[in-house]
Amino acid sequence: MSTIAHTQKKGFAGTVWEYLTTVDHKKIAILYLLAGGFFFIVGGIEAMMIRIQLAVPNNDFVSAGLFNEIITMHGTTMIFLAAMPLLFAFMNAVMPLQIGARDVAFPFINALGFWLFFFGGLFLNLSWFLGGAPDAGWTSYASLSLASEGHGIDFYALGLQISGFGTLMGGINFLVTIINMRAPGMTYMRMPLFTWTTFVASALILFAFPPLTVGLFMLIFDRMFGSGFFDVSMGGNTIIWEHFFWIFGHPEVYILVLPAFGIFSEIFPTFARKRLFGYSSMVFATVLIGFLGFMVWAHHMFTTGLGPIANAIFAVATMAIAVPTGIKIFNWILTIWGGSIEFTVPMLYAVAFIPSFVMGGVTGVMQAAAPADYQFHDSYFIVAHFHYVIVGGIVLGLLGGAHFYWPLMFGTMLSEKLGKITFVLFLVGFHLTFFIQHFLGLMGMPRRVWTFLEGQGLETGNLISSIGAAFMALGIIVLLVNVVITQKNNVQVGRDPWKDGRTLEWALPSPTPYYNFKQLPLVRGLDAFWIEKLEGKTEMTPAEPIGDIHMPNNSFMPFVISLGLFIAAFGAMYHADEGKGWAIPVLIIGMLITFGAMLYRSIKDDHGYHIHKEELLDDAGKGGTH
Repeated sequence: MSTIAHTQKKGFAGTVWEYLTTVDHKKIAILYLLAGGFFFIVGGIEAMMIRIQLAVPNNDFVSAGLFNEIITMHGTTMIFLAAMPLLFAFMNAVMPLQIGARDVAFPFINALGFWLFFFGGLFLNLSWFLGGAPDAGWTSYASLSLASEGHGIDFYALGLQISGFGTLMGGINFLVTIINMRAPGMTYMRMPLFTWTTFVASALILFAFPPLTVGLFMLIFDRMFGSGFFDVSMGGNTIIWEHFFWIFGHPEVYILVLPAFGIFSEIFPTFARKRLFGYSSMVFATVLIGFLGFMVWAHHMFTTGLGPIANAIFAVATMAIAVPTGIKIFNWILTIWGGSIEFTVPMLYAVAFIPSFVMGGVTGVMQAAAPADYQFHDSYFIVAHFHYVIVGGIVLGLLGGAHFYWPLMFGTMLSEKLGKITFVLFLVGFHLTFFIQHFLGLMGMPRRVWTFLEGQGLETGNLISSIGAAFMALGIIVLLVNVVITQKNNVQVGRDPWKDGRTLEWALPSPTPYYNFKQLPLVRGLDAFWIEKLEGKTEMTPAEPIGDIHMPNNSFMPFVISLGLFIAAFGAMYHADEGKGWAIPVLIIGMLITFGAMLYRSIKDDHGYHIHKEELLDDAGKGGTH
């Protein structure tokens, strides 16, 4: 390997530098997995603190003010810093391989997207150590967030703004990759479902993140630079924040759940050993969910007084979105139907997902009826509903996907035995925690309340809920043990470890060469690898002769650009304080770092490098890329 040394041959510092500068989608996927996994654990600890506080009436484990900070940070962390990056990890690791590409369209921007997300998340979480976290709920409604003392909300607005830029770049990158970089024969209607859901989720990111960017921009200017967008006394409008937030926020939940649907659409056919039932209707349903996802945002605002006409329209649209979702559910069931089923850990998560997610969907349709929502609104019924769709949909998808794609990302196989222990603990814990909350909500327990009185019939339900949370925590601990043992033993499992891989990512040698495909594969239909297997082949038929491969160079600039914005954010935040004359210089220095790095990137010609044909032929002679 003339131009690139393999990571495993370097020392620790060399490996760290490799990951700080990498533009390889497979390594960026590992970065997303590590960072998202870390934030998932942080969010989980926050969730445990909520459940300890609410385990018994009149508890004083945390104060009311700290409780508000914990629920705000739990929600914000889980959505923006855990679920999003973990899904981005799978999108990065799998999608380019599924379409037969050698990398994403813009490898540099892929790295930049990660580092922006990382520094935004780091900035947000530093609020715990620098005077208090945001405390206006994860939705940060304007009147509350403008009235919030201290810098908590500033951390929220600036951190999410930086992180959101990264997500937006990632989404655009995936869109361009799927549109432009499919292998010969890979038509849209031959793309695997995970690629389709990545495609639609990326289109949603493209249209949903700008409203959030605008809303956060207004919040930053209202709080730090004296404007009055949400201040009624200055002629502003406080409700408009809710519109900006939810025009982003509702598509966001589909951005999260569609890739999880995609993961399940890969797991079901693999372990039922038959092609996905109703492929074209699945594609249609995915696109339709993406389309309808933008027409329902005001169902979060039924009680704000939009009037009966607006409420009726949004209620109907919300009910309509259940139809494509229902199409998906029936197609998954019909995929398993009559299959030769193997209950691996990924398959267990997939099968458990169906009833769990349907329960979340049913309560969603209940809330879609505006008059009913007047009763449910801001009660624990809502909390139960969205945890059923997020945990029962997205988290089960992430856990199933982690087991399923672990061998693709790391070449090792997580323990099935420990995986099943995690599955049982987590699934039982999840239903224990959240099923009872529907009834607590109907009994009148409000959302976001830091304690409750005895004698109101709420003790038993809350105790059960807290016990369930402990089971989930145990399940995650077992998962972490599983990961550590698996990586320590480092038993390489090779190509197509599940034996029934149907799509291109399983056709590659393991570990995947850094250029992915020595020759681009010829795709002859849906489940391209399966077609070759039916003809007795173990590899894809190439679509081109062996030739030179053009590769991008690693770059430290994405890290520097992101670091500059991270530094600038402190200046923006503290400039309004008395006696902090250093704030504006810090803002300027941070911006200079960012723009300087951008200028350097623009001026310096970086043409990448070529892997020469001879080198690839040598590799073939030695067997693989070792």
